[in-house]
Amino acid sequence: MKKKGKKRRRGLLAAGAAVLLVLAAAGWWLASRPEPDAGNRTATARAVRRDFSAAVLATGAVKPQIGAKVKVGARISGKVTHLYANIGDEVKKGQVIAELEKEDLEAAAARARAGVEEAKAKLAAARARLALAEKEHRRQKRLNAKEFASRQALDRAESELGQARAGLALAQSELTAARAALRQAEVKLSYATITAPISGVIGAVATQEGETVSAGLNAPTFVTIIDLARLQVDAFVDEVDIGKVRPGQAAVFTVDAFPGREFHGRVSAIYPDAVIQDNVVDYDVVVSITDPYQGLLRPEMTANVTIFLKQRKGVLAVPGRAVKRERGKNVVYVPTARGPEPRPVGVGWKDGRWIEITRGLREGDTVLLERKRAGKQETGDGKQDFR
Repeated sequence: MKKKGKKRRRGLLAAGAAVLLVLAAAGWWLASRPEPDAGNRTATARAVRRDFSAAVLATGAVKPQIGAKVKVGARISGKVTHLYANIGDEVKKGQVIAELEKEDLEAAAARARAGVEEAKAKLAAARARLALAEKEHRRQKRLNAKEFASRQALDRAESELGQARAGLALAQSELTAARAALRQAEVKLSYATITAPISGVIGAVATQEGETVSAGLNAPTFVTIIDLARLQVDAFVDEVDIGKVRPGQAAVFTVDAFPGREFHGRVSAIYPDAVIQDNVVDYDVVVSITDPYQGLLRPEMTANVTIFLKQRKGVLAVPGRAVKRERGKNVVYVPTARGPEPRPVGVGWKDGRWIEITRGLREGDTVLLERKRAGKQETGDGKQDFR
């Protein structure tokens, strides 16, 4: 029995040794087997139908509407005697903001009023003279008809009547000129009192009481008034996306001051001229704000804008990195028996990492996401021409 037990143990040990030998041989074979060429495994994708999200993202700023920010200045030179505005004050249209010294202007207005009174007196005298000349002319005409007066006396009466009429016309002209001079003096006097042209908030004060301002070609600015109830958002949209934006489209935006709050708006205008900065072409899209925002939004706040477009369903698309720009054309590479071959394609909208294919591919076609050229991989991360 002891001999049988020993033989059994020796058999088990031999079997275990054989298994270990087989495992070791398998490990050596796997370690020495040449690895497959990773460069031969090229990532591919298929052209598929997708629903494109209809939105354009842009960055802009809160701006006053046209006419909602006014620089108020003086049209005449003089010393500032009173300044009634401070930064942050609310003002109403027509409210007095500042006054300039006006003694010389008041004196000029008084002289002009005296000139009007003098012209009125001359006009009254001319009318009296005309009335007398008309009466004398009628009397001499009756006497001459009865041969009680000579023709010479009648001619003299007619001459005096003509002179009286001319004198009346001259007096009327002088009165008109005097009244115009008075109006001019009163207008110049009004320039010494500066009033608010719009209702709003004082945004800046550029002068102080006691300073002398000089009005030349440019009127000196006293204060800047901003109507905070008339704000808009100027969103700068990339040239790639501007063709999708239309007036009337809905939009939302956030500002850094209130990151958790969305403000709603609507596209109201698109500026035709581009804004070019650092070789990047953008277009200014005006978004009118439809939500209440008084007391929240201020000019120059940075706005992150989303403009909603019409949704597009079933768009044929491929990943954006499959599209390359070569020799002025957009191409994709398709695998064939002879290797990768370029195929010109038309591209349209972009939605995230996907690009619409308008021509050149059919649904289900396979495209390469990257390919090898001259010992290195080439990807489609370049800028596409969206047409």
